[in-house]
Amino acid sequence: MKQRGSGGDRPPSRRPGAGEGAGQRSEPGVASPKISKAAANDKVLDSIIAADKTAAMKLAPVSRETEERLDRYIALLREWQAKTNLVAPSTLPNLWTRHIADSLQLVDLAPAAKRWADLGSGGGFPGVVLACAMAGTSGASVHLVERIAKKAAFLREAIRVTTSPGVVHLAEIGDNVDRITGPVDCVTARALAPLHQLIGFAEPLMRQGAKALFLKGQDVEAELTEAAKYWNIRPQLHQSRTGDGWIVELNAAERRS
Repeated sequence: MKQRGSGGDRPPSRRPGAGEGAGQRSEPGVASPKISKAAANDKVLDSIIAADKTAAMKLAPVSRETEERLDRYIALLREWQAKTNLVAPSTLPNLWTRHIADSLQLVDLAPAAKRWADLGSGGGFPGVVLACAMAGTSGASVHLVERIAKKAAFLREAIRVTTSPGVVHLAEIGDNVDRITGPVDCVTARALAPLHQLIGFAEPLMRQGAKALFLKGQDVEAELTEAAKYWNIRPQLHQSRTGDGWIVELNAAERRS
């Protein structure tokens, strides 16, 4: 499989072997202390998250303006996390590497994309992160589709406090095409559904010219095998910079008869 993007810190691309992993996106670095949801704003987390941010910015460098937007986003997420489960509590010490850098790497795979659609945005990964990265780009927009009202409310507040070009759609994922107006250059999803279902959600946008970039875990080969039962696809795999996961790139998909 070809590998694209900046490539500076990216390991060589390879196909995962049979039996590798259990489908979970692993975290980089050493094991972190367990942090409860109630401790999301605990000051003991500050130094841990600061060190994790330094590591993340080496993996996925951004401008000072984008970094400031991301800082505001993380502060808001930690505030809301105490009352709304936006991310797994165990990932709080690795917010920057596990979530921010993981999302930012998509920009290198679609450097010309200005108009994005993120399906099942949840806590904002990758949608809000992409919106922060796109904020200085003329004509940029990011559609965030989320079916849970509390999470959609958080996404709207995140877009507001980061002054990023995002539009939140409170809708079932399958209804996204009816709610997204105008062309889309790239459609994304992370930890949402099996690959064959993701393709079904994204295919109407792909038919209109969008590229798909799906963040998947170590069981990507099994998901590709299953997806091939339903779709004619020619995927490209890119190994994640931030762990043992993979990014599946698709430029077209045709349903098998």
